[in-house]
Amino acid sequence: MSQQAPDKTSIEHDHVSREEILEIATLARLGVDTDTAGSYAEDISKVLGLMKTLGGVDTTGIKALSNIHEVCQELRSDVAKHDIDRERNQSMAPAVEDGLYLVPQVIE
Repeated sequence: MSQQAPDKTSIEHDHVSREEILEIATLARLGVDTDTAGSYAEDISKVLGLMKTLGGVDTTGIKALSNIHEVCQELRSDVAKHDIDRERNQSMAPAVEDGLYLVPQVIE
């Protein structure tokens, strides 16, 4: 008799307890207090509930979507260009001295 591998897309548990969050936080060496753990448990339980709902949606006959726009983005060729016009750039700068851009001092 052959056994099938468990379906990894199904979500069996749609609730996470505060204690589970605290245990995971301890294992990960994260400082999580009891109140925060309770909040995390509620949030994660909501997400798991949503995933369970989405898992129950019948998607038979629906084509998988890889790009919302359904079009390939045309890319320009990757060619190095040396078209920096230093004089033009410095003419637009608010302050230049000896070919260097002057900026306001922010650290005293």
